[in-house]
Amino acid sequence: MLPRYEVAARLRPVDLWRPGPVRAPYAAVTAERGPLELAGVEATFDDRVTLHVDGTSHRSRRSGRPEAPVEAVALTLTGPQVTAFTRERGTWVARARCVFEEQPPVPTAASHELGRFGQLGLRDLRVVDHDGDELLLTATSAGPGGFPTGHTSVWALDRSTLGLEHRADLFLRRGGRVYGDHAAHLLRDGGRWLLAASTWGDFEPDERPVSVVLATSSEDLTRGVHVLDAEPLALPTDGFRSVGVWDPHLARTDDGWLVGYVSARRYFRFHPVLAAGPSLDALTVRAVGAGHETEGTTLARLDGEWRVLASDKHRRAYPVLDLDLREVGTLDAAYPSNIPWPTLAGDLLIGFDGTAYGGRVVGYGSHGDVVVQRAVSP
Repeated sequence: MLPRYEVAARLRPVDLWRPGPVRAPYAAVTAERGPLELAGVEATFDDRVTLHVDGTSHRSRRSGRPEAPVEAVALTLTGPQVTAFTRERGTWVARARCVFEEQPPVPTAASHELGRFGQLGLRDLRVVDHDGDELLLTATSAGPGGFPTGHTSVWALDRSTLGLEHRADLFLRRGGRVYGDHAAHLLRDGGRWLLAASTWGDFEPDERPVSVVLATSSEDLTRGVHVLDAEPLALPTDGFRSVGVWDPHLARTDDGWLVGYVSARRYFRFHPVLAAGPSLDALTVRAVGAGHETEGTTLARLDGEWRVLASDKHRRAYPVLDLDLREVGTLDAAYPSNIPWPTLAGDLLIGFDGTAYGGRVVGYGSHGDVVVQRAVSP
């Protein structure tokens, strides 16, 4: 019998600059005033904020002028994009951006103290499966410009106070470049960590369809910053049309592995899939689910049985499915905006919403608030 959940907290940890080593092209500098330089780009903060790169200027006609006294300025590199921000009335607002055709190298110097880019919001939260008692989560740290500007991060959630604490940033190396691939799952498997992630870091529908990669490490991936070598994780799509797969969730069972994921018939019409096999390189399709915008496929043990949870945008519901992906119930819980994943952790349901941050220049992809729900007695 599943409980009813009620919203207990909404959290929005925004950090443009984070101290520590920079090991990926996701970096930032901040100051009280400009100019700022990062990744070969200079940002000036006069009446209109402007980016200067290779003899050209980039500015926004609609959003380039601050609308309140400027308290601080920032320049961020997130994958292929450089963005200039002003802080006004305590809120960071993007005022100019430029996108490189090729992702810049990892920066080693800047006009001010170089730090890592943090996040405008968090989404795609999953429980980190490990042996300890601490509740750890992976999340997509939202950047200021869609899929390639995000990256995977690790957080600790206090079960009592519902406070979030940042622990780690994770990046993946593939094809000789480092990306912020996200929509990930981190789990402990014996003496190693496994990180499965979706290749949103260089997504392009026709040339680079999204897929899933897997990285392994003996280092403690729950603290610090790590760049991991990734290899493709072949998730089967036999018997149905698929142009891309994402949102992996892995579970080791007595018989081998279960892997839940999402497959798209076209961008963006997608549904859950469940695969099984004796090893992660010998998976076959077990079941194919329904839905047009249903994602966040999550494996869970409920009442001693394996179930599959998902998030259905059209129904605004969290269906509970058996291992044949037949619906056997739904979670009785609030359904925020966007497509919040159904992440269960004891009496908590941890999701997110579509609340944007950073203004018009950012566009889609800065969401969202972390929405924590707690089970209540009947």
